[in-house]
Amino acid sequence: MMEIDWNSVKEQLLYDAQNPLLFNNGFFVYFLSAFILLYYIFRKNYKHRAIVLSLFSLYFFYKASGSFVSIVILSAFFNFGISNWIFKVKKKGGKQFLLFLSVVFNLGLLFYFKYTNFFIEVWNNFSELKFNVLHILLPIGISFFTFENLSYTIDVYRGEIKPEKGIVNYLLFLSFFPKLVMGPIVRAKDFIPQLKKEYHVSDTDFSKGFYLIITGLIKKLIISDYISVNLVNYVFDGPHLHNGLECLVALYGYAIVIYCDFSGYSDVAIGISKWMGITIPTNFLSPYQSKSVSEFWRRWHISLSSWLRDYLYISMGGNRKGKFRTNLNLFLTMLIGGFWHGASWNFIIWGALHGTGLMINKMWSFLFGKIKLLPSGLSNFFYALITFHFVCFCWIFFKASSLDTALQFIHQIVYQFTFDGAYEYVENYKFVIIMIAIGYAIHLIPDSFSEKIVEKQKSFPMVYYLVGMYLFIALYSIFKSAKPVMPIYLQF
Repeated sequence: MMEIDWNSVKEQLLYDAQNPLLFNNGFFVYFLSAFILLYYIFRKNYKHRAIVLSLFSLYFFYKASGSFVSIVILSAFFNFGISNWIFKVKKKGGKQFLLFLSVVFNLGLLFYFKYTNFFIEVWNNFSELKFNVLHILLPIGISFFTFENLSYTIDVYRGEIKPEKGIVNYLLFLSFFPKLVMGPIVRAKDFIPQLKKEYHVSDTDFSKGFYLIITGLIKKLIISDYISVNLVNYVFDGPHLHNGLECLVALYGYAIVIYCDFSGYSDVAIGISKWMGITIPTNFLSPYQSKSVSEFWRRWHISLSSWLRDYLYISMGGNRKGKFRTNLNLFLTMLIGGFWHGASWNFIIWGALHGTGLMINKMWSFLFGKIKLLPSGLSNFFYALITFHFVCFCWIFFKASSLDTALQFIHQIVYQFTFDGAYEYVENYKFVIIMIAIGYAIHLIPDSFSEKIVEKQKSFPMVYYLVGMYLFIALYSIFKSAKPVMPIYLQF
């Protein structure tokens, strides 16, 4: 009789900083299986379902980031309490003061963990009085659940929703494990009411969930990770060692890497949620098909761009105070959006570039919007090509580890571009280039095609889904890298 190694079991159940629990972790299969079993057992009672889901979500966060799970619990209790207080207070001044406290608390947490060392370094650069940089670890997902807390208390303040009376539901809204680590950013008014509905997963929900999970894993674990490990990472680590052509190919590679990485993770989160009878918002809609920067932000990281629009851009006046203020508000929104991504000048520059792009977009539409300079089809292709390359240019600052690295990368493309050795380069990296091409081909698949597959799958027996999962596992075993590649947005 085989004995159970309880020490090994204990190690598997406890947090491991070197092997955090994510969708690409082997332990996640056991976690998800146990969760689905219990969730199904308690499916008839929404309160019991909510408790099961909350406990599993908090455990998921513990396995992903250790003791930082206490930050989620603390922020949940604080925002739950203060939102109910905001709702009860009748005077506008009192509501404003409480909202101010909520903003200070939530942004204070975010700023301490994410931006303290950045501002210490800025201070040290301009002052003779020096401070030592602090050893501060960034809690996983803090940028996402901070924005969710803020949207909730602001919605209560605006009178758009009534505060939740049950702490379990609010804790679940904040800690819901499919989206906790990397989004999408959900809003309480869309999410919490779904918890109280009768559990129901239609054939379409199950089929779409399976499609999103499998395609999301393929995008993240096979396409994105393979291109990152075999080309993108080491070119960006030392752009001066590569000519302009190699840097440009790596840039095109990174554009599909970050899309497949983030949209793939979002698809898995949305797919798992579908299997729970919960709908969370779509986060990507073929963004590289955009014909303007404005359209790009309606298709890329939709939950973030819509949050910035509703709670920042509109709060600053939106487009209600003239063209100059509209452009200024757009620029500041994107600048802050860039800083939200990370505490470095590179992200500030990235945000400023997109803010400038949006302003130019607005001015171009105002000056030439009604003038047809080219035939419609050619015009759309031309605008899409320009938009794509503008976005790619901005990705240099997003990916590069420092401003010097970003400038060196640009220098290589502009001044060291050559086709010498191009044949050998393509021959050596043909599989990576093929994978990049596959990534872009997947990106170009129209949504209608995906919906047809989802609809057709509905009538297939369960064996189809099992075979599909085993085929993915077999495919993943071929392309799996020696070390897990952490999701890009995990750092935010």
